[in-house]
Amino acid sequence: MSSRSLAKVYSAELEGIRARIIEVEVDINVGLHAFNIVGLADKALNEARERVNSALKNSGAKPPNRENRKIIVNLAPADVKKTGSQYDLAIAIGYLKATQQIATFESNDKIFVGELALDGSLRPINGALNIAEAARDAGFKLLFLPAHNAHEAAVIEGITVVPVENLQNTVEFLEGKRTIEPAVAPPHTTDAASAPDFSDIKGQEHAKRALTVAAAGMHNLLMVGPPGVGKSFLACAMVGILPHLTTSEAIEVTKIYSAAGLHARKGLIRNRPFRSPHQSASAVAIVGGGSDPKPGEASLAHRGVLFLDELPEFQRNILESLRQPLESGEVHIARARGTMTFPARCTLVAAMNPCPCGYFGDDEKECRCAPYEVIRYQKRLSGPLLDRIDLQVRVPRVTVSRLRAKGNGALESPAAKTKVEEARGRQAHRFKTAGLSITTNAEMGSPQVERLVKLSLDAEILLKSMEKSHVSPRGYYRILKTAQTIADLEGSDMVNAQHLAEAFGYRMREES
Repeated sequence: MSSRSLAKVYSAELEGIRARIIEVEVDINVGLHAFNIVGLADKALNEARERVNSALKNSGAKPPNRENRKIIVNLAPADVKKTGSQYDLAIAIGYLKATQQIATFESNDKIFVGELALDGSLRPINGALNIAEAARDAGFKLLFLPAHNAHEAAVIEGITVVPVENLQNTVEFLEGKRTIEPAVAPPHTTDAASAPDFSDIKGQEHAKRALTVAAAGMHNLLMVGPPGVGKSFLACAMVGILPHLTTSEAIEVTKIYSAAGLHARKGLIRNRPFRSPHQSASAVAIVGGGSDPKPGEASLAHRGVLFLDELPEFQRNILESLRQPLESGEVHIARARGTMTFPARCTLVAAMNPCPCGYFGDDEKECRCAPYEVIRYQKRLSGPLLDRIDLQVRVPRVTVSRLRAKGNGALESPAAKTKVEEARGRQAHRFKTAGLSITTNAEMGSPQVERLVKLSLDAEILLKSMEKSHVSPRGYYRILKTAQTIADLEGSDMVNAQHLAEAFGYRMREES
């Protein structure tokens, strides 16, 4: 080996849910033994020196601590903070190339990601799907990943994913001594639905109708009623009437879960997520962020349902921080070193009692709260937040005789799901024809509402009569979007008066 050698390979850094390609340069120079990693590396990355040493030794290579050389590993660009242990494989391969312990290979089209165990085997990493997408977009041809991550990354077309079990297998493949079959994306499968069926819920037909409308157009929903009437059960049942994720939606959701370290690494997530955080959760847990920004519950519910039970019990700052994601479908995290954007296009389904004791307005049990307590409790929800909730319904108590009745003739979830899928199909066709990339009515902006929502003559007359209802401009457009969803459920090309009246009725929650 010459007195000085330099090698360059490539790895990746996960920034939120996006990946950035990182150059890993390994320089071997004359001098007393030293092994330094530079380029804003965190503690886990600095500890790679020990993992790489042991992995190289146990894989039959000469490790850095037996070289009387000065070793510098530079991670570029140097002004980007590097975190995690996924650089281990790239550092080891770069070292072997710099010390000429591996046959020469072309490194400009290859990217190496994986954590090394002390015996040289590879442990799985987070964000494999995200890294595969970034590598494909950057023009790389081969992505070397731990075998546990390979099926997840193979979903991305246009790049070959090489599943490797350990460092030795990787070296043998690069030298042409071993053949490794590229990873293949697993077949599209969905888990069996575990959500309650609508037919299991006695009564509450008005709430079921509201859930169907919310599912069809991705509208936000608030259910108000005394304790124990089935608000949480209804929210869980909503998942059973949502259509399965499309391929593009599945990639979006899987990228979020993979970046958060919550994916089982078995391919794409096909079921719509349902997230139900506790009232004690922090703002970072709900919205996302932190010193090393991660997706919060709002992003983990992307393309699915975010259920907030006992809504007024959440901290006020948390509820107010949800206002922007509910409007734009994105969470923007601002930090000193830059900003990150997490997708959060979810349906908010919330439940609350009408007062602290829970029985204000109940026909059978008397409320024990003073009037000012009821007002103060309901005022925990600000006007701007309620203005972003399209459907607000009361969920009353169901009588015992109704509960004991055999068969209530209610719409079952499979039938409701069919209606939701048909409504979403009409929306997707309408938006595609209009040249828009959105898929549901809730995603429309005011210009799209003016352009695409077609009102019948009776609906126009009814709309004029609503001028004295003090609806905000945001509320006006949200009513029209909800009315369009109701029309889609009914298979109507026009929004007529009954569709508009139903949407308006959901909007105007009965005040105390």
